[in-house]
Amino acid sequence: MQPSPSIAAGVKANVLAEALPYIRRFHGRTIVVKYGGNAMTDISLKRSFAHDVVLLRLVGMNPVVVHGGGPQIEQVLGRLGKKGVFVQGMRVTDEETMDVVEMVLGGQVNKEVVTLINQAGGKAVGLTGQDGAFIRAAKMLVKAQDHSDEMLDIGQVGEIESIDASVIRSLEAGGFIPVVAPIGVGSQGESYNINADLVAGKLAEVLGAEKLVVMTNTPGVLDKSGNLLTGLTPKRVDALFADGTIHGGMLPKISAALDAAKGGVKSVHIIDGRVEHALLLEILTDEGVGTLIRSH
Repeated sequence: MQPSPSIAAGVKANVLAEALPYIRRFHGRTIVVKYGGNAMTDISLKRSFAHDVVLLRLVGMNPVVVHGGGPQIEQVLGRLGKKGVFVQGMRVTDEETMDVVEMVLGGQVNKEVVTLINQAGGKAVGLTGQDGAFIRAAKMLVKAQDHSDEMLDIGQVGEIESIDASVIRSLEAGGFIPVVAPIGVGSQGESYNINADLVAGKLAEVLGAEKLVVMTNTPGVLDKSGNLLTGLTPKRVDALFADGTIHGGMLPKISAALDAAKGGVKSVHIIDGRVEHALLLEILTDEGVGTLIRSH
């Protein structure tokens, strides 16, 4: 049975009324969104994400998008007869792989995200950390798991030295939505592949963002019984690391989230990107759709 027009209208009015205090509270504030997972590959999720970002901008917030692109990189490497190798969640990046990373992240994926947002009525501008050299990076060495004192060189994988927020602020001031590919630049002009979660976390910190929202392929942070955890503090997150509750692919995400929370970002949200309009549900409603980590 179809709901009567008045009931449908009433529900919509309630939703809008519920959103109003959040719109008022976050007006003029920066919200950094790490965009990845299913939300980047499913066509209806891609459209709902773009719609959400544009709506946040139209109601006065400043969304900044940082995207990944792991599956797309794998696809191109496969066509070249290469297979991705990972050490502790980081992609081993030789020179040829770095060329692919730059082409896929800085070109194909970045332009696709920009186009999606522009088609939804926004004004998106794509950039990498090389533009204006705004993400300065250095070679990252990772600890060998068997010999903890040995450091492994995994190629052109970078750790962030500094981020110059002025490029992003200029775009925000012009009414644009920045879309950032996680590629940094070294002191000699060399390119570095950087984990997108780390870029999003550090960018949120440097921008003094109100929120960091990380889109994943899980409902959020789950306990060992598979129950969703929310309202976490940095202290509680440290305990979840220590007892092994947070592990695998969640490690870089939660590490970046935790650093951002400790670095002054008021709240961090780990949300389920498989839910349509997850971004709006998390930011503009009482319910939310993921794990909230507060700064204290």
